[in-house]
Amino acid sequence: MYNANKPDVSELPSTAALLKSTGIALVVASALLVTVVLPAEYGVDPTRVGSVFGLTEMGRIKRQLAAEAEAETAGTADTAPAPVTPLAASSAAAATPPGASPAGQRTDRTVLTLAPDQGAEIKLVMAEGARVRFTWTSSGGRINYDTHADRPGTPYHGYGKGSEQRVEGDLIAAFDGSHGWFWRNRTGEPVTITLQTSGAYTEVKRVV
Repeated sequence: MYNANKPDVSELPSTAALLKSTGIALVVASALLVTVVLPAEYGVDPTRVGSVFGLTEMGRIKRQLAAEAEAETAGTADTAPAPVTPLAASSAAAATPPGASPAGQRTDRTVLTLAPDQGAEIKLVMAEGARVRFTWTSSGGRINYDTHADRPGTPYHGYGKGSEQRVEGDLIAAFDGSHGWFWRNRTGEPVTITLQTSGAYTEVKRVV
């Protein structure tokens, strides 16, 4: 079939123009990789541009949380479940007796102190569909957290993670099991975490 609109050779971009466009695209892609992708995803910031926009810290937090989650998941899958102690018997944390609540409901205030780089995990024993209203705060700035659950056969079920000084919300149990929070103190100073919980759960425990 004859193409009446066949472009003239002079209208086509030259080899030099194509090479120039390709080179510009490579330069732009490389710049974005170094200034945005590496800081935001891996915490690597060779140009320091990522630090200016807060991308480097975000990337470092992502890597820390991912490493901690992998270590926790591997440890749970490869070994027997970690022993737990009721908070009332733990010297590292204290919980108030359940407050006056409707049948099947309870209210607790849990306080624990974390040294630099120390981690701690608080779990509530909940039935599937149970709801707990919670608020936790850190006395020393933002700390890493991972809200998750576990049960026999399911070593890890994530609800959310990040780095904050205060978080509040509703935790709804995806299944019968243990549901709660893991914190890691990366501030360089001791911090005190205060956790307020109110809802349908039968036990508060700290994973040793």
